[in-house]
Amino acid sequence: MAVLSTGQRLKSGVCTTEIMVITAPQEDLDLTCGGAPMTANGDESNTGLNPDFADGTTIGKRYVNVDGKLEILCVKPGDGSLAIAGDKLKLKDSKKLPKTD
Repeated sequence: MAVLSTGQRLKSGVCTTEIMVITAPQEDLDLTCGGAPMTANGDESNTGLNPDFADGTTIGKRYVNVDGKLEILCVKPGDGSLAIAGDKLKLKDSKKLPKTD
């Protein structure tokens, strides 16, 4: 578990996913990708990619937790899914732009 900070970059140890923290609460969070903890240097995990967390990440997309207090931007895609304490993060809905007639 670790306290995440805005602008922090993390890498997955089981796939090529890399993320940047956009907003984060000031509390300890267990952020994982592919079922393994994310780290600053992407240390290799001995666990391998967990099939329950293998939905993948998409470059340029933002991911949020259920209460919306954590927002993460994917800067490099991979095969693992992002999760906090076993709860998968959801793809953030894009905002609709106003019409310009």
